[in-house]
Amino acid sequence: MQDQMKTAGHPAPTKLGVDEISVQKGHHYRVVVSDLERRRAIWFGGKGRSKADLDLFFLENGKKRNGKIELVAMDMSQAFQNSAKEHVPDATLLFDKFHVMQKLCDALDEVRKKEYQRLTGNARTFVKGQKYVLLSNRENLDRKGRASLALLLKANKRLQTAYLLKESFDQFWTYLSATWARKFFDNWKDSLKWQRLKPLEEFAAMVDRHWDGIVAHLSIEGIPLGFVEGLNNKIRVFQRRAYGLRDEEYLRLKVLTCMLPKL
Repeated sequence: MQDQMKTAGHPAPTKLGVDEISVQKGHHYRVVVSDLERRRAIWFGGKGRSKADLDLFFLENGKKRNGKIELVAMDMSQAFQNSAKEHVPDATLLFDKFHVMQKLCDALDEVRKKEYQRLTGNARTFVKGQKYVLLSNRENLDRKGRASLALLLKANKRLQTAYLLKESFDQFWTYLSATWARKFFDNWKDSLKWQRLKPLEEFAAMVDRHWDGIVAHLSIEGIPLGFVEGLNNKIRVFQRRAYGLRDEEYLRLKVLTCMLPKL
């Protein structure tokens, strides 16, 4: 793996992906930085997921290479945002679609939990154990799953409304114009009025706060935004296979070489 690293060299990326991975139980994290154009991890480090941890990458990368960075894709971590704004102030911050939709799914699941707490008796049976069918893409459900989803939505009007709002939000990603995307989002947000769906209202407020980084997605072409999540999945696979890699230098090399060609 060390030889792979030497052969690959040190790139000067222009488009970064930033994420964190859990290295052990108890909220122990490391930051992973990827070169989105070359589709490879280029840095693994820090002792958590704070601003100081991502600062270490930019300091190691150096001002000259930092000056070439045009885009940083990340989740909506304020710590990561602050670090990027300090070291690459001219770069576009991009909050990728996966993380935004994950927040929306979390809001829908929170509605489900609140409904379960609110209901009593037989009415609870329609909600209990339905997290998977509610949050899955309908096309990924088998016939039994689709039947369970239909029964759930028929039995609970509030969950039906929340589910339809979540599904309709997909239209946001089809717009090429930020103006039309804003009109769609404002209409979507207005449709929450009088619905008493606080988790979705909180999601809408979050989108408002991070609007520039979310709408930037509409003008970005040719960037593999799913790469960061795919890399994380790959890391989790070899962590499971090794039942936890306790040698951190070995783990670092595994992360940094898992997308490199074999020698």
